[in-house]
Amino acid sequence: MRATAHVASSCAEQRWRCMNQAAPNTKEHRPWAAPTISAYAAFDAGTESIAAARTFARDFLTQVQSHHGLPVSSRVLGTGQLVVSELVTNACKYAPGPCLVDLEIVGAMLVITVWDTDPHLPDARPADPERIGRHGLEIVLAVCDDFDVQREPVGKRIKVEIPLA
Repeated sequence: MRATAHVASSCAEQRWRCMNQAAPNTKEHRPWAAPTISAYAAFDAGTESIAAARTFARDFLTQVQSHHGLPVSSRVLGTGQLVVSELVTNACKYAPGPCLVDLEIVGAMLVITVWDTDPHLPDARPADPERIGRHGLEIVLAVCDDFDVQREPVGKRIKVEIPLA
């Protein structure tokens, strides 16, 4: 189930069209609400998925800027890739199965959601410069404005927000 940036872009375009072409008077048709720009992809548990997920995030943010005209600073581009990389690394390391990455622009926020098959919620450890490794969650918490973890019927879902500005 490894997704490439090309497949992910196709999913994003299809999802974008569906959200904007919903029939009037349906729950999905909300002309007063700003449309959400989003893309999603599934990745295997292998380490090659980490680089693929990072590329997926970069391509998504580049499309947000080039196709939709929203400003995406180099800081947000780098931070978004870093967060996706850390969350997918943890999913590949601790979850026995695939992970799903959902990227959205909601208002002025980049919302990153990663689902994996491990039901255990992550433990935030205090900063320890002597510790070798296991700093991924610490990094994510430091660079994101919002962090939420939900246990799902299968696995868990981690959702973070990064301001675009």
